[in-house]
Amino acid sequence: MSYTAKNLHQGSRELIAFRIGDQEFCVNIMSVREIRGWTPATALPHSPSYMMGVINLRGAVLPILDLSARLGMKPAEPTARHVIIVAQVKTKVVGLLVDAVSDILTVTDENIQPTPEVSSELERQFARGILAIEKRMICLIELEALFADTESEAA
Repeated sequence: MSYTAKNLHQGSRELIAFRIGDQEFCVNIMSVREIRGWTPATALPHSPSYMMGVINLRGAVLPILDLSARLGMKPAEPTARHVIIVAQVKTKVVGLLVDAVSDILTVTDENIQPTPEVSSELERQFARGILAIEKRMICLIELEALFADTESEAA
């Protein structure tokens, strides 16, 4: 189901939901440029453990990050079923490796509950809230927070 911007109510936003392992996460759809199938990445020396390498995306070098590893979870072992979410994060375009894209959600701020205080520091650093929708618990990820420390490394 798709919605145009004029169909969205005031204060609502669209999120793209995806799976990593048995957990669901989502990000603001406005930061997503495209979703593509897994392509093996060329490793880069001295890169962080969550950096899988780079791929050629229509002539541009696209860094691919293992979102599972970046979130402190078990590193992914990519298969043909995995997908890359190509996202714009501030001035950078990055590829985020996830297991599968599951949904496009239209939510309002009232649907987003605060991240529980019992969460790990790492989760609270990246999570901007939890959506409880249709018996599902979906963690809203703030992409800018994922790359806050890499921005300073690159400078």
